[in-house]
Amino acid sequence: MSLKSLIRSFLAAWSGLKHTFKNEQNFRLQILAAILVLFISFIFPLKNWEFILVILLLTLVLTMELLNTALEYFADLLKPRLHHYVLAIKDIMAAAVLLSSLGALIIGLIIFLPHFIGLIK
Repeated sequence: MSLKSLIRSFLAAWSGLKHTFKNEQNFRLQILAAILVLFISFIFPLKNWEFILVILLLTLVLTMELLNTALEYFADLLKPRLHHYVLAIKDIMAAAVLLSSLGALIIGLIIFLPHFIGLIK
């Protein structure tokens, strides 16, 4: 792989991120939530494994939203021929994003709740 080809790949990936950020409200909200969680992660004294888990979960949720967006676009291309599956595909991908987000939320509460309780005491 040449350096030029590698740079082109990174620019294409960046373009995909920009497109999704510009056009998908949920992705923007998830980016905002990720920034907030990262900010909180730096405030509280997290163990290394907790911080790694937070980063992995943020990456998982954002990646799931990117996949959801890509599959929605692809499903829209198929709509005229396979209309009864398009809604199911979109709903299943939305459910995947929801499930990963709920899992991240639960794990985030397990990690951060003791720190917030410590602030109250």
